[in-house]
Amino acid sequence: MLISKPIAEGIRDGTVTQAFRRWDAPRVKVGGLQLTPAGLVRFDSVSRVRDPDRLTERDARTAGAKDLAALRRALAPKTAKPSARGGRGGDTVYRIRLSWAGEDPRLELRASIPDEDELAGIAARLARLDARPTGPWTREILEWIRDNPHVVSKELATLRGVDLLPMKADIRKLKALGLTISHDVGYELSPRGAAYLRWLHSHPG
Repeated sequence: MLISKPIAEGIRDGTVTQAFRRWDAPRVKVGGLQLTPAGLVRFDSVSRVRDPDRLTERDARTAGAKDLAALRRALAPKTAKPSARGGRGGDTVYRIRLSWAGEDPRLELRASIPDEDELAGIAARLARLDARPTGPWTREILEWIRDNPHVVSKELATLRGVDLLPMKADIRKLKALGLTISHDVGYELSPRGAAYLRWLHSHPG
């Protein structure tokens, strides 16, 4: 379920407590967690809205919509292509109650300095990522980020001579391991990522 940064921040501060989606069937599980730009969000309940015409201005406000008219537009049945945001992708409107569940666990991970065993474990994880037909890539991209912090991702892709979207997908894999930090513009190595590169340079081959 796509949750934008402004909505995620509203969930975090308690001003957004629900969401509405048009689906064929629920796409989230009660009790499930989702990582968002503002931390972890928990899905507390999912229920069918039997009469979407009875939604209120308060529903719109607590869903982060500008007003009820905006919410109704977002939930209008699809007439052509499905919405890129997935809001019009079915015949049933669902109400999802949600709440903030805590900080992004990667924040603590990326600030931690790994010991020798952890470093060897990171190396093993990255070796598995490197085992693809196009060849190893993890060390190269970590070094590029180290040497080009806060460079806009499009420019970084151009510098590396690679396509933008696959590169961003690769960086997300490194971020999940706590090795990189994403900014509004570009990236930088986390303390954990910097420690790994130092270790890697002291263990040639």
